[in-house]
Amino acid sequence: MERAAFADDLRRICHEVGFFHIAGHGVPDDFVDRYFDALRSFFALPEEQKAGIDKRRSRHFRGWERVGAELTNNRPDHREQLDVSAENPVYPPDVEPPYLRLDGPNQWLPEVLLPSFRALVEEFFARMGVLADELMGALCAGLGLDEHHLHDVFGERPLPFAKLISYPPTPYGGAGVNAHHDAGFLTILLQHGVAGLQALNPLGEWIDVEPRSDAFVVNLGEMLQEMTGNYFVATTHRVITTQARFSSGYFHGPDLRTRLDPLPLAPEFAAAVAASERHAAAGFMAKRHELVAGRDGIASSGAGVYGQQLWNYYLRSYPDNVAAHYPDLVNGSAGDETKEI
Repeated sequence: MERAAFADDLRRICHEVGFFHIAGHGVPDDFVDRYFDALRSFFALPEEQKAGIDKRRSRHFRGWERVGAELTNNRPDHREQLDVSAENPVYPPDVEPPYLRLDGPNQWLPEVLLPSFRALVEEFFARMGVLADELMGALCAGLGLDEHHLHDVFGERPLPFAKLISYPPTPYGGAGVNAHHDAGFLTILLQHGVAGLQALNPLGEWIDVEPRSDAFVVNLGEMLQEMTGNYFVATTHRVITTQARFSSGYFHGPDLRTRLDPLPLAPEFAAAVAASERHAAAGFMAKRHELVAGRDGIASSGAGVYGQQLWNYYLRSYPDNVAAHYPDLVNGSAGDETKEI
């Protein structure tokens, strides 16, 4: 009964807000401390050493990037970061559809520079994956589905990814990361003592999401929004900070081939969407060609397949990287999603 009550509360919170703290998560405090010590050590390295794994070297969009390298809503983000993902086998370089080219290896610094760094990041993936699977089971139960339904949908070779982030103080008029939705299924965020994360509440107000030493932040992504027919809505959020800040996000994601088909939900969920203007009108992050054409940043349609969802993210956030590694796609040979890069 206690688990059923938790699942129902989680469903209600995710429908009404989409942002919450999760305490009692089972991740030891000493692991979180060691992880952030390693994160700080990485960002303290000289730039020429970090540049050895520059994201621009990776056709899988993995690696380190300087402040301002990522675009969100066509605006530069004021943060330095390291992006890593699950390391699935590589498809042929010309595989179609193009989003399958996202599977591949990470870039890692030599072990001598940061002993045990890779092991800690891989442990982070394992621990966050366990927690995300628990939350998926509870979400299924809250939606009246078998607890394993989403786990089965995730397919043979899931592709979660993570960002390790260093935010310098945000310059006036800018943002550490600009207002956006997350592209994946759900996000687990570890904040380390410094505020700056803000979420847009249902009234259209920016609310501070204060860091808590006993809890992680969880928010929903556009994949879950699409699969629930907007019953769950990805919450818009951003970061603006007045002091140096570290955080790390884990983005739970399935096999790139996973279709974002509607979940088999009872009719009352669709009725709840129809009765709420906020839910019924909720959009998705614009695709790159839409941004170039001047469309608002969160007013597009869904992607239909998780890999395309993720590919759209890289197209709009790293157009120079796409042009460098996939020049054959710049002219639109892969369809409308890749035009006008």
